[in-house]
Amino acid sequence: MKPLVSIIVPTRNEESVIASTLINLRKLTSVPYEIIVSDGMSTDRTVEIAREYADIVVPHNPEWKRTIAAGRNHGAEVATGEYYLFLDADVTIHDINNFMIHAVDYFKKDKKLVGLTSFLRVHPGQATIADRLVFAAQCGLYFFMNNVLQIGTSFGEFQMVPADVFKKINGYNENFVASEDYDLFSRLSKIGHTRMGWKLQIFHTGRRAHAIGWPKLLRLWVGNTIYNLIYRHSLSSEWEVIR
Repeated sequence: MKPLVSIIVPTRNEESVIASTLINLRKLTSVPYEIIVSDGMSTDRTVEIAREYADIVVPHNPEWKRTIAAGRNHGAEVATGEYYLFLDADVTIHDINNFMIHAVDYFKKDKKLVGLTSFLRVHPGQATIADRLVFAAQCGLYFFMNNVLQIGTSFGEFQMVPADVFKKINGYNENFVASEDYDLFSRLSKIGHTRMGWKLQIFHTGRRAHAIGWPKLLRLWVGNTIYNLIYRHSLSSEWEVIR
């Protein structure tokens, strides 16, 4: 059966989390799907583990750019689903079957919908007070921008786009080291609707904020977003790998 949803997970040295993420995805039974892991030259057991659970593993080609945008694009190149769902390697979706029914339903109800994102939380057992405050504020802002102002913006942890639309806008900008997620939704909102799904919530580890601290991470987020708006490229020349 042809998959309705192609779930594309970019990876680089994710051996500590990739198994649990893919096992969680394998609980999905409500829609036909495929799991594609697009690897960014991992030096640990990521690819080996991914091959146990994913339908397709795309190994890194040394000629490719080493950005998460490039990893997502190369995963999309082999995808066959009607929708592309880009998911980070440390994400968990609770009650994934109802979640996916709701996600697909947003597109069925709004024929102009070209980009869907979700509310984002840190796993309850790992969340700090700062995590809760920052993500509550950011989710509120993103909901208002997408659903009210119709200005596309999104977390990179979860982005869902119809396959034909993704191809039409040539996917992610591989020159972006950071803010490629914002850039994608910004471009999408110029040709259709982008939304944050009220019924959609995902959880992740919050590892970057925990490793470098919220003050530094917020400066990086704001700086890269501003540079994106003004100069059409990211401020960061390299996005440090946090594992």
